[in-house]
Amino acid sequence: MKNSNFIQRSVIAAPAFLKEIIFSEEIALRSGFLQSLDPRIKSLTFLLLIIQVLLSQSISVLSFFYALCLFLAVISKVKLGFFLKRTWIFIPLFSLFIAIPAVFTLGPAAVSVFVVRVLTCVSYAVLLSITTRHFELLRVLRIFKIPQIFVMTLEMCYRYIYLFVEIIEQTYQAVKSRVGVLAHYKSGQRIAAWNIASLWNRSVKLNEDVYQAMLSRGYHGEAVAWNDFKIKTRDWLWLSTVVMIIWKI
Repeated sequence: MKNSNFIQRSVIAAPAFLKEIIFSEEIALRSGFLQSLDPRIKSLTFLLLIIQVLLSQSISVLSFFYALCLFLAVISKVKLGFFLKRTWIFIPLFSLFIAIPAVFTLGPAAVSVFVVRVLTCVSYAVLLSITTRHFELLRVLRIFKIPQIFVMTLEMCYRYIYLFVEIIEQTYQAVKSRVGVLAHYKSGQRIAAWNIASLWNRSVKLNEDVYQAMLSRGYHGEAVAWNDFKIKTRDWLWLSTVVMIIWKI
């Protein structure tokens, strides 16, 4: 029963966490500082900041950029608890575990620089993604001449991860309602194999149906989106500020 409860909690909690991280655009719609910037200028300045962080070797400089990131999050109406949970989990902690053996060869200072650098880069990337609507980021990628196939792959993955998460939840609930909480391991293997095959067949059919629907609506290899970006005085001031900070440091 304990194992079953753990599986049930994992199946329910993991998709919910994924939806909250990837698909919520509530923060991007708030009237904060970063939300008010032109997505092109915002993406460019964040790229400059991340490059500067990657080139920095001083822990004090890295700490300054991390503090700047937290300040931008606050004035963009992002709750620090929400932001810190999503920037300290996974990549920074994983990099810390990787760097621990290097303490005995490179020393604590080098390890600290590495971990803070990773944390700062991840923080800027997360802040950019949660304060910018998804379709705007994809349009910015195309404006910056990122290959069309790469952008379209990201777009399709973003849209259909949500669908497959829903299928996982529905499948689990359907199996649970028919076989109960406990089942013999051989029956469980058959159920899992059947669901994997079913999901594969549904994915292939969905892929073909979506492609045919796109062709019928005039798709010829490039998704066309209305470009209503407008650069304002505030955007130029922000760009100038970032360039000045990088120049002075």
